[in-house]
This record gives sequence, structure tokens and C-alpha cells, in this order.
Amino acid sequence: MRNDLQRHQYLVGLLPQLSTTDRITALQLYAALDNELGLYNEALRDFPFNNRNAPHVDLPQPDQWQLADAADVVTRLAHGRRLVLINEAHHDAHTRELTLELLPRLRAEGFTHFAAEALTDDDPDLAQRGYPVNRTGSEYLHEPLYGQIIRRALQLGFIVVPYESEAPSLSAREAEQARNLYRRVLRDNPGARLFVHGGYAHIDKAAGNLGGQVQPMAVVLKQLSGIDPLTVDQSRWRDIGDLAGDDAYTHLLSAYSPQRPSVLVRRDTGAAWSSDPLRHDVEVILPPAGNQRRPRWLDLGGQRSTRPISSDLCGRHLPCVVEARFSNESEDAIAADRYTFLRPDITASLYLWPGDYRLTAWSADGHVWTRRDFTVPPIHPDEAGH
Repeated sequence: MRNDLQRHQYLVGLLPQLSTTDRITALQLYAALDNELGLYNEALRDFPFNNRNAPHVDLPQPDQWQLADAADVVTRLAHGRRLVLINEAHHDAHTRELTLELLPRLRAEGFTHFAAEALTDDDPDLAQRGYPVNRTGSEYLHEPLYGQIIRRALQLGFIVVPYESEAPSLSAREAEQARNLYRRVLRDNPGARLFVHGGYAHIDKAAGNLGGQVQPMAVVLKQLSGIDPLTVDQSRWRDIGDLAGDDAYTHLLSAYSPQRPSVLVRRDTGAAWSSDPLRHDVEVILPPAGNQRRPRWLDLGGQRSTRPISSDLCGRHLPCVVEARFSNESEDAIAADRYTFLRPDITASLYLWPGDYRLTAWSADGHVWTRRDFTVPPIHPDEAGH
């Protein structure tokens, strides 16, 4: 299929025909496509995946723990380390905000290489070009925040490394991912410092979450390199949609009121909290998305401003994707932001950094119904939030 919208429409027709078992897998793919099409709230609704499956733990209490900015704490903990692993939930772009914020901080700390699970070996011109295009990686990379992570890493001078495996079994895939990172970065570069953005339990420091005795990529990489990684989990304490009885996450929100990616640190020692310290050194708490058509975190702490769009840009040709690309990038570049109109008479907003853009509105057959250039002015300090 030629584009993300065609794939989305195909799954719309396929889902009702599937068995319960096959439907679960298809819903995960469908939610990932929601995410790639800028339908972030819909992605959480369509796949409310709850992986808060750890044994009961006593949640930290405010008299001993306090809220801290996740980027500040991870940067502090990364000082002097050679290997930092952070994860994401593939259908939840909110788990990419912190990685984007950490890139300049870890580069300033001396990190040299950045590896992302969604990258493949199919784009040898990536570093020279300076930005990702559709062939740069898997469909996950079509989501604008993931694209910006790669774009920003290149701008900062990171050596950007693909490491994905096509091994047929889960165990073999974990091992090959680790071998790729070891061979491509750590084995022959004693001065290399590596920041890895992976998915879910690939970053776990112990087996268990992948089923049976499957050893996660992080475990194998430590065995190969002898380097103990700093592991940062973002998949557990996040908004997972409308699930009743989610008391632990609700308790953390009520007790600490996080507004941005946050962690808890002990008031006496500054140690970071993890509900599963065997597997994760730090666990990030992400605030809920809110009730707007698009989640409020998309402004990235005031770095991006909104530009209104409506389904009128598509005429009567729905569904339709409206997206903005940086004006100096090619037509197949990953968009800076995009939103998909599924119904008529709807308004929404694109969230964009200051700069020059090219807007297009197109339907599943690839026809472009609107094309225009525009500029987003610098954000006044009084308008920026954090």
C-alpha cells in the first residue's frame, strides 16, 4: 500500500473479520497507524494496552518523595555513563517527548552515538541529507515526533545508528539487536557513548516481561560489552486510555500532579524511583493527555505553537491527511506535524516550531487537494509555557 492512510483504511475494513486473537495484534497495528497519522488520542482509545503488570509495590509517598523534571534527573544520572537506554510504547508518541528533550543534554554530556529501533539500513544517505524520509525506517518513523528525534540527533552531530533485527524468533531478535549495537558502536570505539531509543521490554535489565526466559536486548548487550546501562522506562506510568480501576496511576497523578515528563526522587538522597528496580533504573510518569481534540503535551513545553486547520482543506474528499513539512525538505520527508480528518466540518490544530513550512492536504489515493506555503513566527517568551 502506498501510504499510511491506505494502510489505516485497510485495517478499518479488516478488523471486523478477525478472530479475537488476531484482532489484538491488528488493533496494535491500527493504533500505531493512528499515532503515525497524528490521531494521538484515538491511538490510546483504540489500543488501551495496560502493562502495569508488576507485583504489588508500595507506591512512594510525598513525605519521602518529590516530583522532579525527568530530563534533569536522567541527565544527572547519565553523567559518566557510557550507555543509556530509554523505551517507548510504539502507539503512544508521548513516550517520544522526553527522548527529544534529552538529545541536546546528552550530546553536551559527551554522548556520541544515537540508535533508534525504528531505523533500518535502507537509507545510506540519511546523515548527508540531514533529515528522515519514508524509506529511512519502519512505519513507526512516519510519526512526526519520531521523525524529529532523528532530525534533531543529526543536527546535534550524533552518529545515528540503525540496529533492528529481522530474526524470526523473539529471542534471536533480542540477541541480534544487541550484537548490532555492540559491533557498530561499542566494540571498537572505547570512547563511544551510546543513547538508545527502543521499544517496551527491549531495555529491561532482567528477563520476564518478554515471556519465559527470553533475554532482553539490554541484558545481552551488557554481557557483550561489560557496560551496565542506565535504563529509563516510559511505558508503565502513562495515560493508557479509559480503563476503570487504574488506581496506581491515578494515585500518582493525585499525589504529585505531573505536568510534563517527570520522575520521583527521594527527598533525602535524590535517588530516582522505580517500581521495578530489577529491570529499570528510572520510571517516568507522563501526565494525561487532557480532553482536547489533540493532546496538550504537543506544544512540547512551549516550543511549538498552534496553527488552525480544518477539513475544508480537503474539500469533500475524506478521510484526508493535512500535514506540514519544513520548506527546505523533500516531498517524502517526515512531516513536522500532521492530522487526519475522518469526518467533515471538523477543526483541529497543527503544532509547529518557528520556521518556514509547506502544507499539503491529501487523500488515500495520493491526490493533493491543497498546497500552500506559510511561516510560523518566533514564539514570544510570554507565550511559551513549560
